[in-house]
Amino acid sequence: MESLKGHLLIAGPGLVDPNFWRTVVLVGEHSEEGALGVVLNRRSETSVTQAVPELALLADDIGAVHVGGPVQSSAVVVLADFVDASDAESLVLDTIGFLPSEVDPIALGELRRARVYVGYSGWGPGQLDDELEEGSWIVEPALPDDVFTSDPDGLWSAVLRRKGGPFGVLASMPPDPSRN
Repeated sequence: MESLKGHLLIAGPGLVDPNFWRTVVLVGEHSEEGALGVVLNRRSETSVTQAVPELALLADDIGAVHVGGPVQSSAVVVLADFVDASDAESLVLDTIGFLPSEVDPIALGELRRARVYVGYSGWGPGQLDDELEEGSWIVEPALPDDVFTSDPDGLWSAVLRRKGGPFGVLASMPPDPSRN
């Protein structure tokens, strides 16, 4: 099994589960024991300052809380771009990784940027691999700018266009093709 850590899972057109419809998930861990990640393109209306003010100190203009997935919707997960990668609990992509679960934002080293998520996406042993075989997900290597995009609503289409070929056509598909 090849690990997809550091890759994006782009919801295929047949994935109609409302938790994952048109989502882009950054895979943070993938092994024989299962997989986990965070949805990158589901921004909430709640600011980090309102929801978890102590985390607003992590980075300038930290913005809104994002919905990382349907698992443990009360859990707070933070992805950050670390100046010193050794400060990360787990690196996912270059200097981007997860903050340790118990962290004092003031004592933490410098971050280039950070994003706060509630919940995460998770798969049991073999579950993600089965979904990949079914064609539920399209895989693409992640880029740092995908993780911290300023246009989460446009990320699904942007990544499909970047992938090119027939995926570029899929990127322009309207949300409800039957209404076209």
